Amino acid sequence: MSTPVLSVKNLNVVFHQEPKKAHIVHNVSFSVHAGRCLGILGESGSGKSMTCKAFLRLLDKNFEVSGNIQFQGQNLLAKSNEQIRRMRGSRITMVLQNPMNCFDPLYRIGEQIAETLRSHTDWSAAQIREQSVAMLELMRIHHPQEVLHKYPHQLSGGMLQRIMIGLAITLKPDLIVCDEPTTAIDSISRYAIMQEFLRIKRSTSAAMIFISHDLDILNMISDELIVMHQGRVTESGTPAEIFEHARDPYTRELIDRHHEVMKAFAAATQIGVNSDAT
Repeated sequence: MSTPVLSVKNLNVVFHQEPKKAHIVHNVSFSVHAGRCLGILGESGSGKSMTCKAFLRLLDKNFEVSGNIQFQGQNLLAKSNEQIRRMRGSRITMVLQNPMNCFDPLYRIGEQIAETLRSHTDWSAAQIREQSVAMLELMRIHHPQEVLHKYPHQLSGGMLQRIMIGLAITLKPDLIVCDEPTTAIDSISRYAIMQEFLRIKRSTSAAMIFISHDLDILNMISDELIVMHQGRVTESGTPAEIFEHARDPYTRELIDRHHEVMKAFAAATQIGVNSDAT
């Protein structure tokens, strides 16, 4: 197989705040290749988001990060803050959990898209305008010219998340990191957003890391999957291998709990159908 776009080996994160010291991430290793999606499954506090913040160099000086992190053959831990900042947003892009928090409420959507594109390209104002409209059209947002003039509060969470996804792919990154991108939106928008991620996966060669606590979503998008608990990887393999043959008790508990919820949902739905029939 080809060289991974991202290879993480023995990643450790230790939080220092005198007199306290806490080991948060323990010897985590994984890799992701071009055109493939790695899912990271875990509940709140499992260390999944902390792991990605560590390799993206988003943690402050209170956190000690060690290990071997190779992005296209380059050691990310050896990069300067400015070099990392330039890589994030161009070669590595992110889609975060709450789109409303990612936009400044005081500025129009078009101004904020333009600012991002100006930071990472040498495009003219006309090119940026053209690309902004094309990006909204690609994300199936109606009346893009009008949307560019709106403020964030005038758009739904689902629309803002589509714009975040559009920005993440417009610069043709090598790696897209998605940190719980469907958590803060309603179930109907969640399905539509997942269809967009699947479309991106089919149409680009970018590697993708998708973080979630939702088994169904990760089963839908992931080629490989790791499960995290208390800062450690407890299971790894394809989604089918893990769902059918999980060996770790924590992973088995997650899967069993998910099956119970689905059974309860199916039963409630059937009761609703029978009630309507009578």
